[in-house]
Amino acid sequence: MEVIAGIDEAGRGALAGPVVAAAVVLHAPVVGVADSKTLTPKQRAVLYQQIAAHATVGIGWMHAPIVDRVNILQATLMAMRQAFNRLAQRTATIQHIIVDGNRSPQLLTDAPIDAIIRGDQTEPSIAAASIVAKVVRDRYMQYLHARFPSYGFIHHKGYPTQGHCQAIRNQGMTRVHRQSFRVR
Repeated sequence: MEVIAGIDEAGRGALAGPVVAAAVVLHAPVVGVADSKTLTPKQRAVLYQQIAAHATVGIGWMHAPIVDRVNILQATLMAMRQAFNRLAQRTATIQHIIVDGNRSPQLLTDAPIDAIIRGDQTEPSIAAASIVAKVVRDRYMQYLHARFPSYGFIHHKGYPTQGHCQAIRNQGMTRVHRQSFRVR
């Protein structure tokens, strides 16, 4: 059986918090795995546990200051590279890498790399990576909510909701906000 690593990210469009990438090799099928955006938080939490039991995972993070320094695309690719490198340290030789989207990170590997638009909807390992990245990022945003409760991160996870934008207008940005992103 070919060892396939799926890679996806969460948090690309957020105003605050890191962009998080996950790289996943599934060792057995996980029933119900789908694009994380189509699942409820409870479904994601259950699937996250199942993925953890049936996969090898690598996680990559790029925090807001790095996003501001290099831009969101480069930060996303850096997080994906970090996730893949951490995965590669934990698993057998990866024979094929598939990445959600239209761009893939440059990786130190001889394995072929394919970018698949909407791959989180068609490829189980990418869907699993989308779930892992989303759950890890959401949990981190809950931690940030405890540090900055007036911004409501627990509700919007750093995305540009009306309430979050109003909090920024009223209080300014914190160090976990992406200074290069504009609030309308």
